[in-house]
Amino acid sequence: MKIAQVAPLYESVPPKYYGGTERIVSYLTEELVKLGHDVTLFASGDSVTSANLVSQCHRALRLDKHSVDTIAHHVLMTERIYQRSSEFDVIHSHIDYFPFSMMRRIETPAITTLHGRLDFEDLQPLYQEFSDIPLVSISDSQRAPLPQANWKRTIYHGLPDDLYTFHELPGEYLAFLGRICPEKRVDHAIEIAKRVDMKLKIAAKVDKVDEQYFSTMVKPLLDHPLIEYVGEIGETEKITFLGNASALLFPIDWPEPFGLVMIEAMACGTPTIANWQGSVPEVIQQGVTGFAIQDIEQAVKAVEMIPSVSRRRCREVFEKRFTASRMAQDYLSVYQQLIEEKKRPDRIVQEELQWMK
Repeated sequence: MKIAQVAPLYESVPPKYYGGTERIVSYLTEELVKLGHDVTLFASGDSVTSANLVSQCHRALRLDKHSVDTIAHHVLMTERIYQRSSEFDVIHSHIDYFPFSMMRRIETPAITTLHGRLDFEDLQPLYQEFSDIPLVSISDSQRAPLPQANWKRTIYHGLPDDLYTFHELPGEYLAFLGRICPEKRVDHAIEIAKRVDMKLKIAAKVDKVDEQYFSTMVKPLLDHPLIEYVGEIGETEKITFLGNASALLFPIDWPEPFGLVMIEAMACGTPTIANWQGSVPEVIQQGVTGFAIQDIEQAVKAVEMIPSVSRRRCREVFEKRFTASRMAQDYLSVYQQLIEEKKRPDRIVQEELQWMK
């Protein structure tokens, strides 16, 4: 099958540091190539892949100090894909709603995986207009704000099964990994660590938009003997960071679409204590791979219960539910469904009726 994978240009594929969507695109692309498919990856020029790379900009836009208008690059990439659309059996986009108009006008089957939150009022008229565009959600909870959208399937993220090493023995610290911003609530993680009198290691990036929040709300909290701020770390560093932790703290305060860090921890055998929001109840099995909690008090109790969680069982659940090979097979099933739908005569009639509205 000839497959086009379309990645965001903010980070390379895979990203050098933080970048969940681009990492998933990388894992999916490499698995599809491994399965023998002819994959073309539209991404930044500093991406590394075994697929056919079509560079859309010299380097990841986040790292390019000369890039001012990032949208311009994505619009141009969409036009280039339109021009080459007939070369592919299916086009898989990960760049949100940018290609919707194009997807409506090409013969090639195309689908978009939505990776972000969808609970914004601005999105309602857009998804009403593009209610015919096939979509994949990354959790069932992500769909809730847009029940009218053309959802084809929920496909959970997956990681290569050999990417993270299983750590059977827990460490003596709690871990926080990701991004420092109001909705991730690192302040709650710090409070939990203080209450249970355990060391907390924080490995997280700070985006420009969150620099003031970090300086005023978070930085003063780091001056405590139990708290260690590591900063942003890369892929290889995460293995030991997560694997040697007693538990991952994920006290989010927003409708998390998936939460990749939870399955990264799971792959290491490390349980997660996460706030009951968004996808958390779908990813975490209560008492098996961690605990979904409602507040700080419950989080404190959950930390005390961490010894009851089998780290080997965490790894087994990861291998069953959250591998890249499973993810690739799920997407191949969707691709085939789209191709078959395009062949049906009634699909042609439906499209003609759509244009007549």
